[in-house]
Amino acid sequence: MSDAPAVTAPAYPPLVRSFHGQTLVDPYAWLRADNWREVMREPSVLAPDIRAFLEAENAAAEAWFAPQAELRRTLVREMRARIKEDDSSVPATDGPFAYFTRYRDGGQHPLICRRPTGAIAGEAVLLDGDALAQGKAYFQFGDARQSPDHALYAWTADEAGSEYYTLRIRDIAAGTDLPDIVSETTGDVLWGADGAHIYYVRRDAEHRPSFVYRHALGADPASDVLVYEEPDKGFFVSLGRTQSGRFGLISCGDHETSEVWLLDLHAPLAAPLCVEPRETGLRYGVEHHPALGGAESLVIETNADGAEDFKIVTAPLASPGRASWRDLVPHKAGRLILSVSVLRDHLVRLEREDGLPRIVVRALADGAEHVVDFAEEAYSLGFDPGYGFDKTEIRFTYSSMTTPSEVWDYDVASRARVLRKRQEVPSGHDPKRYVTRRVMAPAADGELIPVSLLFSKDTPLDGTAPCLLYGYGAYGISIPAGFSTSRLSLVDRGFVYAIAHIRGGTEKGWRWYREGKLAKKTNSFTDFIAAGDYLVAQKIVAPDRIVAHGGSAGGMLMGAVANLRPSLFAGIVAEVPFVDVLNTMLDDTLPLTPPEWPEWGNPIEDPEAFAGIRAYSPYDNVAAKDYPAIFALAGLTDPRVTYWEPAKWVARLREMKTDDRPLLLRTNMDAGHGGASGRFDRLEETALVYAFALAVAGR
Repeated sequence: MSDAPAVTAPAYPPLVRSFHGQTLVDPYAWLRADNWREVMREPSVLAPDIRAFLEAENAAAEAWFAPQAELRRTLVREMRARIKEDDSSVPATDGPFAYFTRYRDGGQHPLICRRPTGAIAGEAVLLDGDALAQGKAYFQFGDARQSPDHALYAWTADEAGSEYYTLRIRDIAAGTDLPDIVSETTGDVLWGADGAHIYYVRRDAEHRPSFVYRHALGADPASDVLVYEEPDKGFFVSLGRTQSGRFGLISCGDHETSEVWLLDLHAPLAAPLCVEPRETGLRYGVEHHPALGGAESLVIETNADGAEDFKIVTAPLASPGRASWRDLVPHKAGRLILSVSVLRDHLVRLEREDGLPRIVVRALADGAEHVVDFAEEAYSLGFDPGYGFDKTEIRFTYSSMTTPSEVWDYDVASRARVLRKRQEVPSGHDPKRYVTRRVMAPAADGELIPVSLLFSKDTPLDGTAPCLLYGYGAYGISIPAGFSTSRLSLVDRGFVYAIAHIRGGTEKGWRWYREGKLAKKTNSFTDFIAAGDYLVAQKIVAPDRIVAHGGSAGGMLMGAVANLRPSLFAGIVAEVPFVDVLNTMLDDTLPLTPPEWPEWGNPIEDPEAFAGIRAYSPYDNVAAKDYPAIFALAGLTDPRVTYWEPAKWVARLREMKTDDRPLLLRTNMDAGHGGASGRFDRLEETALVYAFALAVAGR
């Protein structure tokens, strides 16, 4: 296994700056295009020297992967054979119609469809993703919503990967879009109850979702009314709707604070109402009930009053502020309430305790509760209340690392379950051939780190198996132990697939997140290393055959562990990796920087945050030593992790590292944070990752 052809970066003067009496020298700052905002809209305007560098890296990576060409084709065939090509979702009923998506054989993009409620015929295709994507290098649907009278369909799409979505409104009967076209939105769509007004969110000059507008159908979008403007550049804005349908929700927040404004969807000209003014550290989300306890009320999920893992309170709509909040479901430490939905007679919540999710149903009349839970050691669970309020049915989705996804309708009153769909694997899948386990790896400070495992029954756990160890550990996001058809291509080749549920997520409650952020961020890195050490010590995997894998903030994890314990890993796969942490957090003009300060710290104003980030930022801590084989992937139009972060990291690694192991960078010149948009094109990228893992782990 040889290194890829070396790529020589142009020699430009470094960027030298001083902060808090410390000097920062950035030799590859030139890779940050001065016109990066324009590049996100139009990639062709990228500076020629930067483009030449990225394309040279792409060519070098492709040359290294050339001997794996047949393996990559085999992997794609395997993964595609596990996909039901003409698959469709379970229809969701909304009044007279049931809405669903489906794919045609060979189709890359979904078709959005509907048919009359209760019918099995009469399908109408509202939007044909394949036709809309034709001739475009990138195409991705955003939000899509039917109007209250079902005559119109508002839809959004991103055609560059930059997360600038264009809003259009389709006349369903005519099959054409209205002239009302709004560009550069976030993709959120919300209809007024009259069907004559629609709300959407625009981005500011720094790509941040900051403005809520109301559009009157038939009017010039230039005359749209500004409904809400976010004054804090560290807060992002999004739109939602209560299950009752009475209110739209303008949700504003960063990673530790939130604020919600109510939009009366039946009074489109009314000003929004703030539920509770923002207070640093206070988080809350809002639902609505028209007659709870005899009065129109709000149901609020919140961390108020020290409820770190959240509680549920109620408040009268007439006085919605915190002074009126009364506990409905009290706080319980270690039981994290994830989401809440309110039906006429029931409150349904998704919560997680001891690392496993469950659905809890509460009867509003008497407070009686029952639990919908499952027996496997590790699994993934989600629920969707669907449309409507005066009903007793919800829908939940269940899978485990061995069990394909199942969609169930559940009656919260009768407790009856109806299986609506089980994921088909056309090439065949026998769950009995595989094992899923949950083990607990001890950290140096005594914490126990959950690790989810998937492996074949034929794989010997004698210390010889290769391993792909996945981690994320940021923003309180937990990684579900769900089913994936693609990872079977590794497991069938003898890999143990492992997910390390490290601090920075919320697998063990909000404390688990708090212990992996800001000044305690390094816990995420040491937890991941401890998980790898444990798998080796228990002879579950081979000591020299672990390939670490993470993306975005998980890509930052990859860069950090590569610096801290390079000898533990045979390889590192870092997808859209957030590796230039210090320089990015020092640049408040970038889209995500101010909203990210509560997660990482503000090194501009805080010397301790500056020192802490500088001590672990992967780019700043590359050293003259041996590294594992490394494969980094980037997207040119990525607004979340800009393309120059992985490019700078790889350039510095190439300059500094002392080994001859592969160092590869592949930048998708036609996509952003999520990579390729077509479902089969994405398989090509997965095959690259798996071919790399198989090569460096010796399989």
